Amino acid sequence: MYFLYRWWGRYRVVVVLTLLCIALAWSIRRTEGAGIVELYRLMTLPVQPNTAKQEQLINARTWELQQRLQELEARNQALQSLLEDPQIQQDRAISAAVIGRSADHWWHQITLGRGSQDGIQVGAVVAAPGGLVGRVTQVSPHTSRVLLVSDPSSRLGVTISRSRRMGILRGQDERVGRIDFFEKDPDVREGDIVVTSTLSRLFPPGVPVGQIQELQLDAASGPQAVVEFSVPIANLEWVSIYLDGQTSEALVTSEP
Repeated sequence: MYFLYRWWGRYRVVVVLTLLCIALAWSIRRTEGAGIVELYRLMTLPVQPNTAKQEQLINARTWELQQRLQELEARNQALQSLLEDPQIQQDRAISAAVIGRSADHWWHQITLGRGSQDGIQVGAVVAAPGGLVGRVTQVSPHTSRVLLVSDPSSRLGVTISRSRRMGILRGQDERVGRIDFFEKDPDVREGDIVVTSTLSRLFPPGVPVGQIQELQLDAASGPQAVVEFSVPIANLEWVSIYLDGQTSEALVTSEP
């Protein structure tokens, strides 16, 4: 008995370590090393990248690229609709991007990314899918300023397509303008189409402007009508600029 006690006191550390090694080896075999892998993961966790954060960043970047693609597709469609304009295909007009607006006068004027180096001159007519936009009032080598038909200072001679009655259109806001008729009893109805007049001194005749939305024939200053513009003035991104000196009958103004 004394012999066993001395033996245990001398070799107990070795026995315990041996048994622990055997148990560890048996555990690794049974779990196929899963415990070691998990232990390694826990030990290296402070230096591992944040997978959840990386995934969020990747998702955000993917969403951003998708939105950019949609925006490019929308801009491409808008430009394509302009390029299909017969006047542009015949080199009678050029397309231009809207590159600037005044925050205080959003529907008064726009700035285009084309200028005198592209052949643009003051007075050039500007249109977009749907009809008339305005005319160029200032030109620099690389930009042009356009007075919109929606500007309150704009004056435009117009004609009611159905009845050929004429009046003067003044801008009110980005969506509508107001016509003052020459006749006291104009033949006009809601829904009538409004185009530029053959007597206009600044614009070519027959360019669509909008549609009669509301009649005010009993106004104190004379018969009036509210016109809804056919072009979405507030959302313009691309326009067509009709260059001076065109020979197309649809673009010739009533004065040189």
